[in-house]
Order: sequence, then C-alpha cells, then structure tokens
Amino acid sequence: MVNTTLCYIRQDDCYLMLHRVKKEGDLNRDKWIGVGGKFEDGESPEECLLREVGEETGLTLTRWKYRGLVTFVSDRWPTEYMHLFTADGFTGQLRECDEGVLEWVPISALPTLTQWAGDRIFLDLLERDAPFFSLKLVYTGEALTAAALDGRPLSIS
Repeated sequence: MVNTTLCYIRQDDCYLMLHRVKKEGDLNRDKWIGVGGKFEDGESPEECLLREVGEETGLTLTRWKYRGLVTFVSDRWPTEYMHLFTADGFTGQLRECDEGVLEWVPISALPTLTQWAGDRIFLDLLERDAPFFSLKLVYTGEALTAAALDGRPLSIS
C-alpha cells in the first residue's frame, strides 16, 4: 500500500501539468498528470503536498484545497491511496523538473492529452467543483475496468 498526493495547480484557465517523459520504468511514462508524490514517514497529506510541489516545481503553495481520496487498485502495482488537491495560490519561479516537462495547459485542452482513463473522471469532478469525494479506480494493465464514486459503481465506457 502506497500513500501519495497529487495536485492540480490552476493559473487563469490552465493547470500546471507534468508530462512524465524523463524516468525509465515510470508507471506514468508518457502520461500527463498533476504534480505530487509519495509520503515520507510521518507526513500528513498537506505536508507531503507542500514538499512534493516544492521539489517538483520550485513553487511554494499559499492556497490549496483537499478535494478527494482516490484509491487505485491494479493487477501490476500495489494499491495506492492518492490524496487529491487543487491549488490556486503560489509564490516562486517554476523550474525544470527531473521527472518530466512542466507545462501550463488550458483546461479545455486536457482531453487531448495522453492520460490515465481514471484521471479524466476525477478531473471532471474537480471542474464541476464536486464536494469532497472518494473515488475507486480499478485497472487491469493500463485499462480501467471498474470505478466507484463514494461507494457507488460508475459506468465506464
């Protein structure tokens, strides 16, 4: 079991996205995702969020919101509990990331990017300003085979 954070930092009508192209053996290879990473021992979700955003982007968040918990179940990787955040306040200068290429992407262009199928579900929830949610995503390989929102099955097609 792994605990992680993921944050979508918003500026104007764009999210800061990370195109994961630099690390070999990366389970997110070639995908576009938000920024974040694994918890260190003793960290709260917020502490992990702030540390990971700083390490990956050079930015210091000044305003963020805890939006949901996403449970990933996979036949390839350990179960992951991802604590999902959005942010719209930050200071600092964006710097190069050793995990991929950072880019401000218009939110309207997100559907054109290579992403996990489940990411599209929670990005839609974020855009609809859904209240705090629990989303379970089940993958076989890279195929999304089941999803449930707040304990209720979702239709995936």
